[in-house]
Amino acid sequence: MVPREQFDFMQRIIKLRYLVGFLGEKSQCNWWSTSFYEASSIRFLEPVFSRTAPLAQYHGAVEAARRFHDENLSVGSFHIFRLPEEIEQDLHEMVQAQLLELFDPSLIVDQASALSALAKISNGTADEAVGPVLVGKIDDLRSSALLDKIAEIYRMALSSDTQALPYLVV
Repeated sequence: MVPREQFDFMQRIIKLRYLVGFLGEKSQCNWWSTSFYEASSIRFLEPVFSRTAPLAQYHGAVEAARRFHDENLSVGSFHIFRLPEEIEQDLHEMVQAQLLELFDPSLIVDQASALSALAKISNGTADEAVGPVLVGKIDDLRSSALLDKIAEIYRMALSSDTQALPYLVV
């Protein structure tokens, strides 16, 4: 059984990935050119992934976001879409086990609802930022203050038609 603190941390990372993954897509802020969360996408995915179409959407958007971040950040840096392997494995297991509980489609009805949901989980303050933004060390990621800052940087950028990519170093 996963300790409550670790469970909350992983759930928060997944929710951040879910919201930023949706908001970064072509139909919203156009940071990456995918459309995994459009209505036509689910109709395409359901015949192939009949029981796990939301999971396929999530993984598609996360991979698009990961590539976008990797292309725009230094090699060796971490971000919410590329974390150390042990964290990635824990996140993957959690997503597989709690698919329906983690993905609330009402949060991503449109850009405004997703930004509102992101504002609710950001709880932090951050300076206005554009481009790559160093937010701290990977060892400090479990700090709720650091996750608040990362979420707030994304919220500000995604709501102001700019791009800001918070990242962590070793």
